[in-house]
Order: sequence, then structure tokens, then C-alpha cells
Amino acid sequence: MAAYLSAALMLGLAVGGALVAHLVHRRTAIAPGAVPTLPFQSGWRPAEHALSRFEARYYPLTLLFLAFDVEMLFMYPWATVVATVGTSAIVEMFVLLGVLMAGVLWAWREGALRWT
Repeated sequence: MAAYLSAALMLGLAVGGALVAHLVHRRTAIAPGAVPTLPFQSGWRPAEHALSRFEARYYPLTLLFLAFDVEMLFMYPWATVVATVGTSAIVEMFVLLGVLMAGVLWAWREGALRWT
């Protein structure tokens, strides 16, 4: 019974947090055109809106960076226990690196690393 109670509590917290985030967003959302595009320190008029989005070609590169950043999070603790665990730790790390390399090769083949 305690497992169901804790699962219900976690579900309630998740739904409540999402509801609070939605309500905060509704209260603080910026209306279109609310931010004027006036000249800032340089005195020139800006070429685009201050809240414009990034170009879509940056997103695959960002995801690739995050994949390798997370990989480093796995390598730091691995480096501390590799001597005690032995060969299986080395094999597991090479499997992880192989999966990441397969992802890089797939992204390269798909043209995610091309800037033209």
C-alpha cells in the first residue's frame, strides 16, 4: 500500500508542478510586439527582433555537443572505478563510445555537420 501511496504522491507532485508552470507562463507570457525594437547602445536599429529564434542548423550541432557532454559525465566516475572493476568496465565504456560514434557517423551522413 505504501508503494501506491508514494507513486500517487509523485504523480500528484508532477501534475501540480506542471500546472503551476502553466499558470506562471500564462501570467508572465510576452505578448507579440510588446518589446519595442529601439536602438540600443550602438545607435543603429536592430536587424531583427530581440526575441528572435536561433537558426535551425544550430540545433543538431547542439544535440551532438550535449551527447558528448553527457558522455564525459559517464567517463569521470568510470575512471575512478576502472581499476577495481577490471575488463568489463573497459568493454562497457567502448560499447558506449561505439554507440556515440555511430550517432556521429549517422549525423555526418545526414548532413547535420554541414554548414552550407
